[in-house]
Amino acid sequence: PPRTTTAAAAHHRRRRPRRPRRPPPQLTDLSRPNSVAMLSIRKLTTATLLMAASNTNTNIHSTTSRLISKGNTMIGTHSGTFHCDEALACFMLKCLPEYKDAKIVRSRDPKVLDPLPILVDVGAVYDPAKNRFDHHQRGFSEVFGNGFNTKLSSAGLIYKHFGKKVLSALLPNVGEGETLDKLYMKIYGSFIQEIDGIDNGVLIKDGSQPQNYRISTDLSSRVRYLNPAWNEDSGDIDERFLKAVELTGQDFSQCVQRCAKVWLPARELVAEAIKNRFKIHESGSVVLFDSYCSWQSHLFEIEKEQKLETGSKPPALLYVLYPSGGKWRIQAIAEEEGSFTSRLPLPEPWRGVRGEELSKLTGIPGCVFAHASGFIGGNDTKEGVLAMAEASLKAAAEEPAKKKPKTNSSA
Repeated sequence: PPRTTTAAAAHHRRRRPRRPRRPPPQLTDLSRPNSVAMLSIRKLTTATLLMAASNTNTNIHSTTSRLISKGNTMIGTHSGTFHCDEALACFMLKCLPEYKDAKIVRSRDPKVLDPLPILVDVGAVYDPAKNRFDHHQRGFSEVFGNGFNTKLSSAGLIYKHFGKKVLSALLPNVGEGETLDKLYMKIYGSFIQEIDGIDNGVLIKDGSQPQNYRISTDLSSRVRYLNPAWNEDSGDIDERFLKAVELTGQDFSQCVQRCAKVWLPARELVAEAIKNRFKIHESGSVVLFDSYCSWQSHLFEIEKEQKLETGSKPPALLYVLYPSGGKWRIQAIAEEEGSFTSRLPLPEPWRGVRGEELSKLTGIPGCVFAHASGFIGGNDTKEGVLAMAEASLKAAAEEPAKKKPKTNSSA
């Protein structure tokens, strides 16, 4: 029989049936309308989207479409192990106004990627008109051009098509025209090309051919080390990718700023000094700087651009004069950039001689030293190094006459 006591009735009233516990919001529910997990579009963080895109069991195709229709731009790239090229490509795109607030979606699912407005390093398609920038497909052979022949990675592709806009965003005072063009070329050669070469497995040097590119950052290795190791949990790989985007962006931005604030002003000084070289010495072989600047790479570039004569005789560029530590230096120009062989070293009798002994030998007061290889020397004054340059040119001109065999005057 049923219990009818007052205590039993009270106990029965207190025991209400439990509601089934609602599971926590899951990203797999994002495509279901009226779901507890249908989060506000504004609250979807980059990390949330990255996690969703990386989950192969997650269907976010309809959510992606809604995001795009609401004006939330997205950048698509591949999931899994990441590399320097796509990390830098994403950073460069996010420098642009149209992608500044873009979410990065990492996936290999065509249903996720196909609706996205731009893809980098994924999709097996290179079509700038459709904003598809992959380089892994068979037959791809795109290069930067303008004398650069390294096969492009996704970083090179984005830089080739968006690089000037990226530089303008990072350097708003540069404007358009020749200055921007020079920076565009310089930064590709000194920063982007290395990443292209490493990602595509291009040899730095092939036999006796000129060096294809130079490694100046090893940024690719630093990005690779951000990936989970074989004995680490890979659950945070998408957060690690965001760190790679930040790392590549910092290095790229630093390179851009240095080129604009250091490299470009030096180039202008070198160009002016080369222009005025005949005012310094009638041979046109002596370049003088009233204050020191980093001149080597600029000199060789301008020499090629202006198609100046090269070699070991005037009017080729042979010596550079510049102040250093309160004194002056004379430096023999190398045969080519990076070479340790000088076009015209200081005279052999001078080499390794110092101070007063060198002054007596040369007949030039104030001499400080001449390097044992003859590639550089010093004097107390500007007039002194100019006299050393003139004496060196004169000695070189007289050398062939000394070696010329005597002829029989009675013949």
